Formats: sequence, C-alpha cells, structure tokens
Amino acid sequence: MTILIKILKDESGATAIEYGLIAALISVAAITAFTAVGTKLSGLMVNAANKMK
Repeated sequence: MTILIKILKDESGATAIEYGLIAALISVAAITAFTAVGTKLSGLMVNAANKMK
C-alpha cells in the first residue's frame, strides 16, 4: 500500500508533461503563423507574375 501512495504522490512526470504541452502549443502557433505568411507570400508572387505578363 505504501508503494501505491508513493507513486500517487510522485510529481516528477508532471514537469515532462508540462514541457510537452508547451512544445505542442508553440508548434501549433508556428504552423498557424507559417501558413498565414505562406498564403500571403503566394498571393504576392502570383500578383507579381501576373503583372509581368
């Protein structure tokens, strides 16, 4: 029974989970930003190509 109580009170894995969640949040934000920039850049390039024709 004392082993179960020690396992339940152990919080060493909580830090790893928190770092994982932070990394996931940063990844989602980066993907969103890159998608928005990529879309605008693509539109800019298409517009420049159409003006060159």
